[in-house]
Amino acid sequence: MESKRSKYILIGLSVFCILLIGVTSFVDGFLSPLRTGMGFFLNPIQSGINKAGTSLYNSVSNYSSLKNAMEEKQVLQAQIDSLIEENSRLQAEQFELERLRDLYQMDQDYLQYEKIGARVIAKDSGDWFQVFRINKGSADGVRVDANVIAGGGLVGIVTDVGAHYATVRSIIDDVSRVSAMAQQSGDICIVGGDLTLFDEGRLRITNIAENGDIKDGDRIVTSNISAKFLPGILIGYATDITTDSTRLTKSGYLVPVAQFDSLQEVLVITELKEDEVTSETAEAEEPAESENAGEPETTADTEGE
Repeated sequence: MESKRSKYILIGLSVFCILLIGVTSFVDGFLSPLRTGMGFFLNPIQSGINKAGTSLYNSVSNYSSLKNAMEEKQVLQAQIDSLIEENSRLQAEQFELERLRDLYQMDQDYLQYEKIGARVIAKDSGDWFQVFRINKGSADGVRVDANVIAGGGLVGIVTDVGAHYATVRSIIDDVSRVSAMAQQSGDICIVGGDLTLFDEGRLRITNIAENGDIKDGDRIVTSNISAKFLPGILIGYATDITTDSTRLTKSGYLVPVAQFDSLQEVLVITELKEDEVTSETAEAEEPAESENAGEPETTADTEGE
């Protein structure tokens, strides 16, 4: 029974398909409106599906591209950070090398004095290095009154010493006074510290004799008669030298050669002025001692005769 029913269904479907083939073959105009209607209905759906698919594809593609771009950005940013760090390190090393070359040149300029290098490790508050601390002390041969140089000239003098540190008072400090002279003429003057005046980049020169030959542009160095500063160390250059109202002295200004806003390394002269004076005194006394030692010998010779 089931088998016959299946045969009838198959025969019916076959006949229906043959009829549809025949209709579509001979009566094409009959199905045209149907196809048109189905087209109006299906085309928007197909377009929407195409747009949705395209949009989804673009979104996935854009997300993939964005992800790749972000990964590349992170890699490039890491490289940039590394290069920036390397560049900063190289610049710092370059600046340090230039400073050390300047110190070496200064060491060559003052070969007559024994020196050691030191780094600035602290300073008083304010814009300038008027009082600062270095990382060398008595264990390194630094003593009170040791002269300190940097940047081409005199910076200051050591006022306090510990085993591994020392305090330096610079020549721009208000209480600083340096006995100086013009290198060209040897005329004596006093270079006085003045923080207010140094805001203009200058210090004051006073006590120039009325007939003293110190003029603008002269090199001003530490004098031979200074009690604490070794002779011949460049301090700066004279400017605006004028006769005082008393007509007995002259005064003016000095532009220091050292930079007092960015000191990092200095040279400390381990010799003191008092050592030089003591040595000269001892040398002067030696001939006198020899002469006095010779007199008894002559007397003895005379007495023997």
